[in-house]
Amino acid sequence: MSGAWSWYVIALIVLNIGGCAWLLWWTAKRRPGDPLPEDTSHVWDGDLTEYNKPLPKWWINLFWITIVFGLAYLAWYPGFGAFAGYGRWSSQAEHDKQKAADDAKLESTFAPYKGRPIDQLAGDPAALKLGRSIFNNTCATCHGSSAQGAIGYPNLADDIWHWGSTPDAVLTTVLDGREGVMPEWGTVLTGIGGENAVDYVVAYVRTLSQPQGSLHNDYMAAQGKSLYEGVCVACHGVEGKGNPAMGAPDLTDDYWMYGDSKESLHQTVATGRRGSMPAHRALLGETRARLAAAYVWSLSKGQARGAAGAQPGGR
Repeated sequence: MSGAWSWYVIALIVLNIGGCAWLLWWTAKRRPGDPLPEDTSHVWDGDLTEYNKPLPKWWINLFWITIVFGLAYLAWYPGFGAFAGYGRWSSQAEHDKQKAADDAKLESTFAPYKGRPIDQLAGDPAALKLGRSIFNNTCATCHGSSAQGAIGYPNLADDIWHWGSTPDAVLTTVLDGREGVMPEWGTVLTGIGGENAVDYVVAYVRTLSQPQGSLHNDYMAAQGKSLYEGVCVACHGVEGKGNPAMGAPDLTDDYWMYGDSKESLHQTVATGRRGSMPAHRALLGETRARLAAAYVWSLSKGQARGAAGAQPGGR
């Protein structure tokens, strides 16, 4: 608090307390020249008269006690401008004390699961219950309470993992986050294959997830195949199986994180995509992140369905 604001608060407090004290002193007793109680001239129904009398002594004394209590409170606790109070109490210290107590409780709760592999935790019903609770509090905002994701947010309840499905890979994703980047290829493809090049690539990519020989457009897909092999294979591979080490998705399945319409795929190829999975190591701590990762990993294995009441669904 700045010096000016401190003096402003002090002035308000002094004026209010001083004003209350003066008012109590002035009205505590009758003074010479005051009209008699029955001389107010306020009479109703012939016998109801308004008197003008001081408050009873015990009532006045209660007000004085309240003022003294207020002064003692301001001396012990902060409130009198920038004066910290003799008790040195602060909301920050109170928060830190309560947080330390709560952290100790959490540490005791999560201690049995510290450092355990997530595939082992996935077989522990108690661990899955905790992991589901952590997931709902932290991860459901993006991935949904059923972990089935949304447009731009991957479904965690299926068996498709862009960054790999091993326990270590899933744990790394939760702890340290991921950055998924699909470069903007519209300008490059147009320079190579003309103004319809992006549509050609989209047509070919759409055939990768279809049965052999079932092409949406033979001519466009054939044109797109050569463009794909010249540009896209570096990340997605010749067969379109993707590369978990880079987060490049498998194009041969029927899961499309940003939608499977021609418009959505055209936008993905032409202008690119950027997805960010935040790191949760600092936010949750390693043990809680490990429990959440165990719950997520278990969804595609079917273990969380009965153990923690999850409802994993399709893509």
